[in-house]
Amino acid sequence: MKAMILAAGKGTRVRPITYAIPKPLIPILQKPVMEFLLELLRSHGFDEVMVNVSHLANEIESYFRDGQRFGVDIGYSFEGRIVDGELVGEALGSAGGIRRIQDFNHFFDDTFVVLCGDALIDLDLSAAVKRHKEKGALATVVTKPVPREEVSSYGVVVTDDNGRIQTFQEKPSIDQAQSNNINTGIYILEPEVIDYIPPNQKYDLGSELFPKLVDMDAPFYAVSQDFQWVDIGKVPDYWQAVRGVLSGEIKNVSIPGREAAPGIYTGLNVSVNWDKVDITGPVYIGGMTRIEDGAKIVGPSMIGPNCLVCSGATVDNSVIFEYSRLGPKVHLVDRLVFGRYCVDKMGETIDVQAAALDWLITDTRQSLENLPDHKPAEQEAIAELLSD
Repeated sequence: MKAMILAAGKGTRVRPITYAIPKPLIPILQKPVMEFLLELLRSHGFDEVMVNVSHLANEIESYFRDGQRFGVDIGYSFEGRIVDGELVGEALGSAGGIRRIQDFNHFFDDTFVVLCGDALIDLDLSAAVKRHKEKGALATVVTKPVPREEVSSYGVVVTDDNGRIQTFQEKPSIDQAQSNNINTGIYILEPEVIDYIPPNQKYDLGSELFPKLVDMDAPFYAVSQDFQWVDIGKVPDYWQAVRGVLSGEIKNVSIPGREAAPGIYTGLNVSVNWDKVDITGPVYIGGMTRIEDGAKIVGPSMIGPNCLVCSGATVDNSVIFEYSRLGPKVHLVDRLVFGRYCVDKMGETIDVQAAALDWLITDTRQSLENLPDHKPAEQEAIAELLSD
């Protein structure tokens, strides 16, 4: 069976991570989110997968290649062009990308599913496809019920008693919401629906194609299922995903490495004197990372591979990406460190290099000889700024 993963977006709401990593490659404890999607597809018999790519396309293609090591066949549809020798992404939208693939060689010849490449899900795809076919649907949106107080954060799907879609509400207020079933960005489509997507232009499924289907009174349905769905649309979402895995709330993602102590997991060859550090789980520490004596780590926290946490540094409820050096006196609370950026859990970002704070947080591969020397009192005062 065939599927499509939407992977062409720039991921602007997940910056600064997506400056260097496309959203489908954002790691959940070292494993890209799109890899989980491929595992889900394979387990339900979807073994031919098209992926539309644009932003940082080479990164996605180089990691997943033809899909054989993931047990599926993968093809790529690049959306963009070469300008002055550089690839420039020009995404066609979720629907436009599907139309481009179909115009190339009619790939979609039977019922197929469409998934966004930036969500963790444990949906029973087989059951959803079965209900789609039972209804004789041209298109189906997989929805999920949420508490009514949360509807204003999502796109709401309104149906009749038979599940036929009547309208959509984009982030309605609680009192105006006509339903508590939200659009999860998971779709089941028949090839004929592609005829309603205009060729050679940017076109969106949710905001353009689906309203057209409603206006046409097409057999367009919603299938509501209660399943685990973690959408990594913004930095806070990513934060919650990592926390959810470490705390055991997200059941379909296991913590890698070995459990060195209760709630403390490590990759290969982690250098740490357990008797001289203060670590409270749940915590994951990546391979070849050094935790110096006197450091403090409070979970849920993730420290990536090849990092250095210096003596006197504190990491509390934070996510630290690979090759990060956290200097003495650094006190990180509710922070994400990615390269030269320090981000709070609401997405506010400090460029530590531009702020001349790269003596506090820097790359472990960088020489420290040319970094400014600061007096202990000044170090402590500036370091505390990162935890405010």
